[in-house]
Amino acid sequence: MNVVVFGAGYVGLVTGAVLAELEHHVTLIDVDPSKVAMINQAQPPIFEYGLENLLQRVRQSGMLEASMDPSQAVQNADIIFIAVGTPPLPDGAPNLDYVHQAAMTIGQHLGENRTYVIVNKATVPIGSANLVEMWIDDGFVQKWGHPIPEGVFTVASNPEFLREGTAIHDTLYPDRIVLGADHAWALERLIDLYQPILDQTFEPPGDLPRPLGIQRIPLITTDRLSAEMIKYAANAFLSTKISFANEMANICERVGADITTVMQGIGLDTRIGSKFLNAGIGWGGSCFGKDLAALIYTAKEYGYEPALLESTQHVNIQQRKGVIKRLQEELKTLKGRRIALWGLAFKPGTDDLRDAPSLSVIQELLHLNARVIVYDPVAMDNMRKQYPHWDIRYASSALAAVDGAHALLVMTEWDVFRQIPLAEIMSRLDFPVIIDGRNIFDPQEASRLGIRYRGIGR
Repeated sequence: MNVVVFGAGYVGLVTGAVLAELEHHVTLIDVDPSKVAMINQAQPPIFEYGLENLLQRVRQSGMLEASMDPSQAVQNADIIFIAVGTPPLPDGAPNLDYVHQAAMTIGQHLGENRTYVIVNKATVPIGSANLVEMWIDDGFVQKWGHPIPEGVFTVASNPEFLREGTAIHDTLYPDRIVLGADHAWALERLIDLYQPILDQTFEPPGDLPRPLGIQRIPLITTDRLSAEMIKYAANAFLSTKISFANEMANICERVGADITTVMQGIGLDTRIGSKFLNAGIGWGGSCFGKDLAALIYTAKEYGYEPALLESTQHVNIQQRKGVIKRLQEELKTLKGRRIALWGLAFKPGTDDLRDAPSLSVIQELLHLNARVIVYDPVAMDNMRKQYPHWDIRYASSALAAVDGAHALLVMTEWDVFRQIPLAEIMSRLDFPVIIDGRNIFDPQEASRLGIRYRGIGR
């Protein structure tokens, strides 16, 4: 099939590259010329495991190209994905400006002699399929002066469930594929697009082998509104699960229990499960906070007060503040203190800084006049580009950041940090203080070494 993807970010680029690997001809459309140039040179503009090898393969095969000109690609497309950003507005509502722009552009370039399935791939508010249909028709009218003929296109919903750092794996071996469409022909076309993944008939990439036991991927077919709601409900539940673990951690600290053992104990209950129960400094990234805020906003639009979701949001904010509180309890004043910070990205396996807890902590440390020295294996270039005016120091290694510091803050659970001996860290710190925001170290070993160790819920 001919596939067009508007937006070459995490979702659009990975989706497009995987579909090209499955021998669909894919055109990525983006407004950033540098991003387009990098993709056409098989250089990923983002850090994502396996993406560089994948891009090289699909560029060499000629099945993927990037462009700023959508005209020819849209006209000849069978399926068009909208995978542009929907960042949150101050009131929590998602900003649909990029979706609007993409939909208008699509409408201006559709032909009248073929049929198109337009797919909302980005997370959009419930009911957005109707809105995108209206905008596409507006674009067609703007170009041709009359409404688009009935039956030329329909809008479907196909929410993504990708985790940064494992996005290609999650696309090839998903837990499920959700398709929401109001027309059978559109649903059939989308099922045909995904058939190699649904049946697992493709040849797995060498660097991403097929997990044992996977035979067929569950398929959920439903209406568009329900498909849109599935995405929001999934992220709301996962963020609630993390905030629950953090709430329990805060109680554990006060009563003397260990959160890691407590979560292990409840996670073995099959009704609960062990995933997303790691206590820490809270979640970040481009999805959980944005989607939770959007669902809260939607609920209030319809006169419902989502108390559980608002509490989930509140707990996450408090977890970040708790890092500074623990540091002040150990060092008292932070003015002039050298604070080493390990980890900038919101999670390991990515260089994404969107809503990263590290940013909130760094801002507060700078406000309190501390000297901040940071190290991250992959995200420091992004940090320099996005926050060039922040008065922070960049270390050449994790241990170089610790040299002469009065405390170490662990913000991202990169494996490279776990492998560094606590004794080595202790020998380089001026003050033996570690605030372990991801619980990667052994508190008993830290105690034996004389480290003033503060984990989360331990």
